[in-house]
Amino acid sequence: MCNETLSPMNFIDSYLEECHQIVRALDRSAIAGMVEVLRHCRSEGGRVFALGVGGSAANASHMVNDLRKITLIEAYAPTDNVSELTARTNDEGWASCFAAWLAGSRLQARDVVFILSVGGGNLLENVSPNLVEALKYAANVGAKVVGIVGRDGGYTAECADACVIVPTVNATHVTPHTEAFHAVVWHLIVSHPDLKAVATKWESVAAAK
Repeated sequence: MCNETLSPMNFIDSYLEECHQIVRALDRSAIAGMVEVLRHCRSEGGRVFALGVGGSAANASHMVNDLRKITLIEAYAPTDNVSELTARTNDEGWASCFAAWLAGSRLQARDVVFILSVGGGNLLENVSPNLVEALKYAANVGAKVVGIVGRDGGYTAECADACVIVPTVNATHVTPHTEAFHAVVWHLIVSHPDLKAVATKWESVAAAK
């Protein structure tokens, strides 16, 4: 059913009900697996490199902030450096820009590549080939891979050590639901007692009263 044909209020109800369905269907064990990979990364002094394209790039930037500030994990997003990203894209090509960035950052086995994507990368469809090449590079150096993705998970789901696939409950809302649940899941992760190292601001203010 195409929910866009509903009345405005019914559309709101339907969209929010879809969110409820996604919450109920999320793979808890996959989330736990991501927490463990990140916990081990921190204990080994590793770094997290968050990769995303489009709206997922903005999500990667936000998540990097939370990883650094709340969990005390060293983290970076290549898309935060638009000069380097566009230089690599212009000079070397879109498909290799993330892999080259990771190589320049000396990606190591103790590091984690964290994918935020709707499709997870698909070479056959030529969608997010830069994610696929980055994942291949990560495999070559033995770095761990985790991801929060939609649809069938794409290449990310094939090679990740832990991957949360946001369930498709309405095919017309795959992108908004997946990108919204990037934030839901990563906020869960940085709030998890195995990772959270610093109190968030408003909670610490309330606790001080």
